[in-house]
Amino acid sequence: MEKIWLKRYPAGVPEEIDPNHFNSLVDIFEKSVASYGERLSYVNMDREMSFNELDAESKKFAAYLQSKGLQKGDAIAVMMPNLLQYPVALFGILRAGLVVVNVNPLYTPRELKHQLSDAKAKGIVILENFAHTLEKVVSDLPELEHIFLTGIGDLLPTAKRWLVNFVVRRIKRMVPNYNLPQAVQFRDAISKGAKASYSRPELSGDDLAFLQYTGGTTGLAKGAMLSHRNMVANLEQVSAFIAPLVNDGEETIITALPLYHIFALTANCLTFMKHGGKNVLITNPRDMPGFVKELAKHPFSIISGVNTLFNGLLNTEGFKDLDFSNLKIALGGGMAVQRSVAEHWERVTKSRLLEGYGLTECSPVVTVNPTDIEHYNGTIGVPLPSTLVRVVDTETSKEVAQGETGELQVKGPQVMVGYLNRPDETDKVMDDGWFCTGDIGLMDENGFFKIVDRKKDMILVSGFNVYPNEIEDVMVDHPKVLEAAAVGVPHDSSGEAVKVFVVRKDKSLTERELIDFARENMTGYKVPKFVEFRDELPKTNVGKILRRELRDEEELKAKAGASKDA
Repeated sequence: MEKIWLKRYPAGVPEEIDPNHFNSLVDIFEKSVASYGERLSYVNMDREMSFNELDAESKKFAAYLQSKGLQKGDAIAVMMPNLLQYPVALFGILRAGLVVVNVNPLYTPRELKHQLSDAKAKGIVILENFAHTLEKVVSDLPELEHIFLTGIGDLLPTAKRWLVNFVVRRIKRMVPNYNLPQAVQFRDAISKGAKASYSRPELSGDDLAFLQYTGGTTGLAKGAMLSHRNMVANLEQVSAFIAPLVNDGEETIITALPLYHIFALTANCLTFMKHGGKNVLITNPRDMPGFVKELAKHPFSIISGVNTLFNGLLNTEGFKDLDFSNLKIALGGGMAVQRSVAEHWERVTKSRLLEGYGLTECSPVVTVNPTDIEHYNGTIGVPLPSTLVRVVDTETSKEVAQGETGELQVKGPQVMVGYLNRPDETDKVMDDGWFCTGDIGLMDENGFFKIVDRKKDMILVSGFNVYPNEIEDVMVDHPKVLEAAAVGVPHDSSGEAVKVFVVRKDKSLTERELIDFARENMTGYKVPKFVEFRDELPKTNVGKILRRELRDEEELKAKAGASKDA
């Protein structure tokens, strides 16, 4: 296929990368330690950790894991927000030759049990705040032999550690009662690991690095098997693409999205480990005033996030007064970046908000906007080196003409091995080496791709396809709107109608005013028939708006109404 997007690559970005440049993520980690040993790798709650210290602490944990008889390929889960314990555990697990299973700390017992059972996890590193969830299911997990507990302040200096843990446990009462007598303290494991011997495992690109769970919104979550080769390839791809802007060993990265999420894991944790960057870990980005105060402490050059996070910052007092003179890259992903947010960001920070696109199954980055674009362009950018993207007809699976809409499919060395123990599910999303994303998009004449919407989110109004992203983009352009979500609801004459859920900046905004605004900016069948104002919208742990929950609510209302009529 013709890669017309190559013409838009910044100078120096190669067409191809070598996915076998390193045998494993451990090779990259060791090279970074050798190159940047004295430089800072992570900062959290004002505690700084150098690459040398990260090397020493993660090696101790790796040695402890090996001393307990864990074998290459065994799965170990990590369940915590952004704390220094995360990279220590992560690199310790990988350096022991084990597989990392990232777990969302907000999981219910049912969700946690499914993921640990499905992954056959032999151990888990878990923040004590969530230990009560594990206690409810641990008896149903016979293979879970090792539990490592940690407190929020555990890797802080002694006095601060005691103070933070006391406040969290006793004053704020953020640690519900739990009973896990078999658990080992994470700090104790590291201490004992210092006396154990470490044996560096032989790792190849074919060995698994991560079991990254996805798809839980449509049923039970599936474990995407991401090999060391998948992850190394994506790091090489991203590194090659951003190289024109990045100075190795000198960048400061703001990491507000949780590291257990594939976006932050690759874009922040691993990519800038490779480049010797300093990751500033934000433990609670929902505390926007606190987040802004933390930003003021660091002359940051890179920040990643989702649209709602950037929008939240822009609407938080004090953000516009920060020093943005060092800011090189603001990268948006995980959900569509809205034009109004991107343009507001550019006005305030005098830097561009670059949108990228990825999926868990692709390690995750597939496309990103070139670092030399002048302004937000409403696209997800161009494919990374060694990545092919095509647009196919959703019915025939045949490639469509340039500019036409269809399903995006991806081929490249970053595409997963498959779903763990689910060959049938793997077959559903793989087509002769192409990964079927389920996203509807198009490619323009310059090779830039644009997402129109998810197939499952599309609204069908009188036979016309209506894409929620477009509706939401128009809604948030209204000066009195903070956030919006659009879903399809049943309608007698049109099959489905558009309903929008809106969080207002200004409470004076009325339904009539909003619908009139929509009529001025959209063709008739796209205009919302129903408007519901809310104080907040349901979101995932990374701030992505959950249209699914809103759709489910509407379905329940419809069923209840039908029952009453009957």
